[in-house]
Amino acid sequence: MDEFETIIGLEVHVELLTKTKMFCSCSTKFGSPPNSQICPICTGMPGVLPVINEKAVELAIKTGLAFNSNISKFCKFARKNYFYPDLPKNYQISQYEEPIGVGGYLELDSKKIRFKRIHLEEDAGKLLHSEKGYFSYIDFNRSGIPLLEMVTEPDIQSPEQAEEFLEKLKQILEYLEISDCNMEEGSLRCDANISVRRKGETSLGIKIEVKNMNSFKSVRKALAYESKRQIEILKKEGEIIQETRLWNEKDEITESMRSKEEAHDYRYFPEPDLVPLEIKDELIEKIRREIEELPDQRKERFKNTYGLSDYDANVLITQKGIADYFEECVKLYKNPKIIANWIMGELLAKIKGKILKAEEIPLKPENLVEILKLIDEGKITGTIGKEIFKESYETGLSPIDIVKKKNLIQIKDEEILIKVVEDVVKENEKAVGDWKKGKEQVIGFLVGQVMRKTSGKANPNVVKEILIEYLKKLK
Repeated sequence: MDEFETIIGLEVHVELLTKTKMFCSCSTKFGSPPNSQICPICTGMPGVLPVINEKAVELAIKTGLAFNSNISKFCKFARKNYFYPDLPKNYQISQYEEPIGVGGYLELDSKKIRFKRIHLEEDAGKLLHSEKGYFSYIDFNRSGIPLLEMVTEPDIQSPEQAEEFLEKLKQILEYLEISDCNMEEGSLRCDANISVRRKGETSLGIKIEVKNMNSFKSVRKALAYESKRQIEILKKEGEIIQETRLWNEKDEITESMRSKEEAHDYRYFPEPDLVPLEIKDELIEKIRREIEELPDQRKERFKNTYGLSDYDANVLITQKGIADYFEECVKLYKNPKIIANWIMGELLAKIKGKILKAEEIPLKPENLVEILKLIDEGKITGTIGKEIFKESYETGLSPIDIVKKKNLIQIKDEEILIKVVEDVVKENEKAVGDWKKGKEQVIGFLVGQVMRKTSGKANPNVVKEILIEYLKKLK
């Protein structure tokens, strides 16, 4: 394997966050009944005229600027002709010779991955295949949804680097609020072009396109398989055939789908029903000013402003909503590290990978801060705080209401705690004997038993002090 190198280029399709479709006023809402969001324009009826969605153009410009692309002052749409059941017009309105964005790059830790082009187009419909295999349904709700296609140069050198690139691209697009990037709903899709060649060669090998990858993990696994498959062919002096292959998730192999199309197969020609786009400098500069802090900049600010470690800052900025939530909490509670710990420990465990805006997180910042203040004031323990966190997250009740309702105020009465300590000592003679023999670590076990008996309402530090004093009297 060491005598070969892998060359990868990606084609990423991103559904844009617009309320209406690319060339008509139909809704883009996901999950509606099949064929309930269609009209004569997006279903290709004769005599209709498309109208360009201004918001989609602005989002495309914003994306291009964020990735240092050159925004074309003059660009136009073209017809990409092909025949497929989910394409009602038998052509797709896209951009070809004059895309809206040219060049640019995304910077990884290891290298810059260059973009060849960033262009607008409309999505096709969706085929739903019968389980019996006799026929397929067509849902045209997706037909005409605005897509941004981002095509990289063949700069990616491994399946792992492809996965890293996609993860960072998704993060930046979410920060820009270009797309929700939900792969399960099809709002971010990726095709890959992969070839291999012997090290030292300068010309690219025969290119294979791989489709049907529904997660970043699938992209990595599919490209790893395909790289190995091509290398095995070359090692046996075989010939790689240019084609499109599908990733079979179940068997973890790629399978031949069809011969690979070239641009001339699509018979591109200018879209006659749309005038060219002329993008003025004023609009470009206005959109440039709207681009807020991106993940890398935010990470450095979190480290410098809040004194967070590289790891903590990296976890917090992974989602824009989490980073925003953290900063809302810091405004109310001046200990960033403690807030970070609770977000990374308790909050992320509840969210379970969902992409949420700060205002969509069920536990409001003021409620998390209230829990932290109750702990600081000695009214509840950290253990009780975690229980309150869970209930407040799930019910929306304020922490103080939960404390009153369940009588969770921390036990400070030493007479009560001494009585519990006495009971624990009587019930754990072996542990007490071990402590007398010098095994001081068993004190942690005994403290835990007291905490269990008090349902976590005792202060563990106070309990430890009482235990040690009590045990010393027994010697």
